[in-house]
Amino acid sequence: MTLKINSLAPDFTAETSEGKLSFHEWLGDSWGVLFSHPKDFTPVCTTELGALAKMKPEFEKRNVKVMGLSVDPVSDHVKWLDDIKDVCGLKPNYPIIADEKLEVAKLYNMLEGDAGTTSMGRTAVDNETVRTVYVVRPDKRIGLFLTYPMTTGRNFNEILRTIDSMQRTAIHKIATPADWKPGEKVIIGKIRSISSNSFVVAEMMWSFNLLPLGGVVRMVGEE
Repeated sequence: MTLKINSLAPDFTAETSEGKLSFHEWLGDSWGVLFSHPKDFTPVCTTELGALAKMKPEFEKRNVKVMGLSVDPVSDHVKWLDDIKDVCGLKPNYPIIADEKLEVAKLYNMLEGDAGTTSMGRTAVDNETVRTVYVVRPDKRIGLFLTYPMTTGRNFNEILRTIDSMQRTAIHKIATPADWKPGEKVIIGKIRSISSNSFVVAEMMWSFNLLPLGGVVRMVGEE
């Protein structure tokens, strides 16, 4: 099954660093972030898990639960958590899936179906596509996904920014422009038609498909 924005996020039950969890049940009515790693103890991923541990309160303010994934067993995760604390100064306090049979990675299209059934013998390079962040809405559908190369650390401030946008656009008929941050101007979803000698503002539906090239997009202050 190909996953895309608005696809139902596949449910699963897996062993994690905090015991066996069912994904949808664990999410409850919250938003969720599922972010994956190709191998324990990889240096970039170590900094990412540490960074997210420090930022976890910001996600909690937004009713967002965080879950990691790595294709190694729980016993390795436990050792890795101590290593993350040594490197970053804080031990992650959110669950990390032990996807040693590669089941969740395949379920979420991060590995091909013929990738095998065990992480044993596989290197980080073999699993380099297991570098995706999924943002899951309370309706259990995918709101966003981003895949990063192994050499590029993830920007969790950007992920927070996208969640801020999605949470607002889920309630209000607005969109957010490039580089938007909370408190800045937004785009309204429908505009009264105006014409003059110099410009045209089109009747713009929520899909924005009717906005003519060169048209004016009305910016309004966020309430």
